[in-house]
Amino acid sequence: MVSAFAIAALLTSCGGGQQQRSASVTTFKTTKVGKQNVTLNSKYSATIRGCQDIEVYPQVGGTLQQLCVTEGQRVTKGQTLFIIDQVPYQAALNTAEAALKSAKAQEATAQLTYESRKQLYDQKVVSDYDLQTAHNALLTAKAGVAQAEAQVTNARNSLSYTVVKSPANGVVGTLPYRQGALVGPSIPQALTTVSDNDRMYVYFSMNESQFLALTRKAGSAELAVKEMPAVQLQLVDGSLYEVAGTVESASGVVDRATGSVQLRAVFSNPNHMLHSGSAGNIVIPVEYKDVLVVPATATVQLQDKYKVYAVDKDGVAHSRIINVLPQNNGKEFIVTEGLEPGVEIVAEGAGMVKEDQKVK
Repeated sequence: MVSAFAIAALLTSCGGGQQQRSASVTTFKTTKVGKQNVTLNSKYSATIRGCQDIEVYPQVGGTLQQLCVTEGQRVTKGQTLFIIDQVPYQAALNTAEAALKSAKAQEATAQLTYESRKQLYDQKVVSDYDLQTAHNALLTAKAGVAQAEAQVTNARNSLSYTVVKSPANGVVGTLPYRQGALVGPSIPQALTTVSDNDRMYVYFSMNESQFLALTRKAGSAELAVKEMPAVQLQLVDGSLYEVAGTVESASGVVDRATGSVQLRAVFSNPNHMLHSGSAGNIVIPVEYKDVLVVPATATVQLQDKYKVYAVDKDGVAHSRIINVLPQNNGKEFIVTEGLEPGVEIVAEGAGMVKEDQKVK
């Protein structure tokens, strides 16, 4: 006959087993995967440059007498930026012009002498030697005039170079040299930089595998660039620039150090919000049609692959290794291998699931 104590112990044991089994079942959010159309935004670090960033150096040396612009000022092509001390160059021009007048006087004298010798030669008064000597003196005088004219041109150019003008329309950069500074063609830093920022170039890099995939899909690198959609520019404060840009070129050489291809997008800059030298991110939307998509929260990363947990009809989770596209938006992954439509997976908290765990 079984004692009441034994029966009570047996009941207690059975109740504990039920509690243990109940505790082993964990609740997770699940979802059934299916195919859909999705647009993913890929971000690439970028640097912003003006269409023209021209460093302005002086062509002659001297003391910087006048700064005619301020930093950030918009200038037009040919506008005066700086004036270098003109006194020595004006003096050199005056000297060259005086030398030219002297050379022309010598030429005129030599011309008269030659004509006189020629008349005397025709009258057989002087010898052929005298005539030839006069002719040579005339040629020497003409050469002296040509040389003097070249010196005048050179002096006039040097004087004009003392007025440093803007080579293009744009915005003046920093001004590292102030009035009184000694400047010249070999100064270590440019007088300033004039940036044409009506249109801006934005440079970014894409790894070789991504660009290769685009090239294969389009048929060539040129077509891949041409078929790229309009791109957005994310500024340093996280906001999106209001004007969309266009990718217009890709470098034909892969950077050996980074294994990437540099691309260039162009943005109009009507309000001049973009500045040369700034940084940002290029955002490229890519549309994928009829693809299998899983939430990022449903995956566990294993080096270059990912793992998800599929839930069978008995509620038991089994891991599956999947391959995904490198392009993603941080919230969703496009599955290329390892899953089929209709499979139920753990949608959130996949990192907490154990193999063959009972889930609810």
